[in-house]
Amino acid sequence: METCASSLLVIFSIGLDMKRKSGLFFSSVIVLAVSLGVMQGIRADVTTFAEEAVPRLSQYLKIDTVNPPGNEYRGVAYLSKLLDDAGIAYESAESAKGRGNLWARLEGTPGRDGKKKPALVLLHHIDVVPANLKFWTVDPLSGDIADGYIYGRGAIDTKGLGIAHLQAFLALADSGITLNRDVLFVATADEEAGGFFGAGWLIENRSEIFANVGYVLNEGGSGRSFGTDVAVMVEVTQKVPLWLRLTALGKPGHGSAPQMQTSVTRLIRGLKRVSETEFPVNVIAPVAQMFEGMAPYQSGADRSNFADISKAVENPNYLLSLKLNNPGGHALLRNTCSITTLEGSSKINVVPAQVHAELDCRLLPDQDPEAFLADLNNIINDKQITIERIMSFTPAISRTDTPLYRAIAKVSEQAFGAPVIPTVAGGFTDSHFFRDLGITSYGYSPFVFAPGEFSGVHGNDERLGEENLKQGVRTLYQLLVDFAG
Repeated sequence: METCASSLLVIFSIGLDMKRKSGLFFSSVIVLAVSLGVMQGIRADVTTFAEEAVPRLSQYLKIDTVNPPGNEYRGVAYLSKLLDDAGIAYESAESAKGRGNLWARLEGTPGRDGKKKPALVLLHHIDVVPANLKFWTVDPLSGDIADGYIYGRGAIDTKGLGIAHLQAFLALADSGITLNRDVLFVATADEEAGGFFGAGWLIENRSEIFANVGYVLNEGGSGRSFGTDVAVMVEVTQKVPLWLRLTALGKPGHGSAPQMQTSVTRLIRGLKRVSETEFPVNVIAPVAQMFEGMAPYQSGADRSNFADISKAVENPNYLLSLKLNNPGGHALLRNTCSITTLEGSSKINVVPAQVHAELDCRLLPDQDPEAFLADLNNIINDKQITIERIMSFTPAISRTDTPLYRAIAKVSEQAFGAPVIPTVAGGFTDSHFFRDLGITSYGYSPFVFAPGEFSGVHGNDERLGEENLKQGVRTLYQLLVDFAG
């Protein structure tokens, strides 16, 4: 996932005893394995597919698909071999040299009306973000298995999800169950850099893949354990990225002769104004629903404040405390801009004629990007600073009154006695490409994370529990049987 999915997940960890809950999480794993084993439709063979997931993920993590440059063709080669071994047909294509994408399909059977139900896509991305070996306790590309965890960059984001998808997909193919819809396994390039060489490219250049697709399951949500309780988060919408490049102009000169005003001082002044701006609070309905759903899992004042977040944010002291203690949750309540890159002179003694900065702005899905840009220009208030749009997406929200959402709720209740909470992500995933087409897309991973287990995503020592992965295969398989069987 491009973003800090942790910006969404961190909300849950406020005020919780990590040590106590981590231990109870594993008892939840055992309960899940038992409960899923007696669910109608499960074949004993799924156990084999679940067990295979651990060494397969370990091997997948050894494959270098760090983006940039990506080289996702390496991951395609690995997944192709596993599909070949299973006797399942697939196709692949490169959007550019080395930027591999793959897809495979299990065919459904038409109903009495001669039509198949809308197809389901299991989507994950092959590329991963860079990792600094200096700050890891293991090689980020080692796929090491230790203390019940599989370590490596992409273990959670999203090679672990990809292997869970693959193993459940293979188990479904092996089951012999007659499907009422097509089920597709899709692995793409470039999500971590925007997806334009991956999901976006496939939609533009291989649109036939997604004919009659009605649903996508992608990254962006998962289960979370709270003591003996579990809540399953399903991402239904995201803040919209608006990436901007600022360029400031000024008179060049020698560093030994300071000027009253330069491109550098102009940019610093403009960025200071941006950094000090708090955009208006705007609690949209999906965010209010999300906070309300999470309220029972909070402690202290957060329990009542989350239950009515629209009222709680009227208190500036609470809003400040939320920003200090839970920046990910706070970011869902307003538009935001982070200053992320700066580019100045190439020599220490040269005052440059122009300098640059880049902003990572995120807008709530009901906001107008053009109006936001106009406001930003007024905030900077300098005609010698121009703003260029690098990237932006269109907003979209997936409904929750669908058969797939109900199927997720059913398996979550059966497995955990867990409610399903629709959530809003602070960052973006490839789901927006499909929502733009009117395809219902949910961020849903079949894993359950104890507090702290998600911290390695885009960070250090990213890892996924062995039992978590195996139970994820079982959970997802049951979901596929319920929804497509």
